[in-house]
Amino acid sequence: MNQHKCYITGEAYPKAALILGVAIRSNLKELIAADHPGFTDDKYININTLQQYRKKYLQNIIDNETGMAVKAEQDMVAAITAQELMATDNNKDAPLSTGEKMADKVAEFGGSWTFIISFGTVLAVWIVLNSVFLLSKAFDPYPYILLNLVLSCIAALQAPIIMMSQNRQETKDRQRSEYDYKVNLKAELEIRMLHEKLDHLMIIQMQKIMEFQQMQMDYMEEMNDRLTEHIADE
Repeated sequence: MNQHKCYITGEAYPKAALILGVAIRSNLKELIAADHPGFTDDKYININTLQQYRKKYLQNIIDNETGMAVKAEQDMVAAITAQELMATDNNKDAPLSTGEKMADKVAEFGGSWTFIISFGTVLAVWIVLNSVFLLSKAFDPYPYILLNLVLSCIAALQAPIIMMSQNRQETKDRQRSEYDYKVNLKAELEIRMLHEKLDHLMIIQMQKIMEFQQMQMDYMEEMNDRLTEHIADE
């Protein structure tokens, strides 16, 4: 029976048990050539050794898929973490000056029920003292000119302070709106990037599935050829 040597093992085999390099797919041939650089299209390899390289090639595909899945997961976690950090940094308030702190305190107190009740109590006491208890020696008799002066001064001072606080609040609201826009824009970009990565992974997986199928078809063709030769020999 005509025999040839396997380039990988160096042993002689029947021709039916050997495969020429030209009949092997390029991706599998590259894997064999990585271990045996002299393997070319005109060299023979026995079927059992070829099956081992097929298993090795498929195992490499599985390992690469696992590594890509882990990398995709790490990228996703990094993107989510960056998104959270961005939101945290943008929500920090800038340091306030003494005047801004005072304006906020005055505006907060002036717009509370505590101020309304306290001020109403002071007005009532003022009016009762000057109208009942100090009727003969009132320091501010009716129509309470001094009280009107005090109220006018308080209103004149309180109004610009409240406006200062409102202007600063508008600035803060505008900054928050800008931060929200940046966060939403970053989230949209990250989602788009994740979609692109998933699409890329799906394309690669489809290619790997096609390679698996090609390997199976090659194996089935070899089995069919060997069975045909076996039947012909009988």
